[in-house]
Amino acid sequence: MFALTENMRYYLYQHYVDMRKGMTGLYQLVKSDMSLSPVSGDVFVFFSHKRDMVKILRWDTDGFILYQKRLEEGTFEVPRFNPSTGAYELSWKSFFLIMQGVSLRSAKCRKRFRLKL
Repeated sequence: MFALTENMRYYLYQHYVDMRKGMTGLYQLVKSDMSLSPVSGDVFVFFSHKRDMVKILRWDTDGFILYQKRLEEGTFEVPRFNPSTGAYELSWKSFFLIMQGVSLRSAKCRKRFRLKL
């Protein structure tokens, strides 16, 4: 429903976006610039030029959901854009850290045991 989970794929749009764009404008960016299907159920993330606002577009079972967040202070850390591609796939961890204001450059994952099957 209205949840963003680690089971979804997250794509970051490679250019800053005019935040006056709504669902239709963002849909067009996903389809034309990113060459991805807007109705796939994947999550598409768009940042403003000042990096103080984010819009997130996702297709639910019967329509689009548009999330928007504006920071009252500070900015989002945005991974470096690669101009040769239209989209950058984010891991759930990176997406979560960006939304929480954690610096991706200084964040380190601590070693954990993993059972190999």
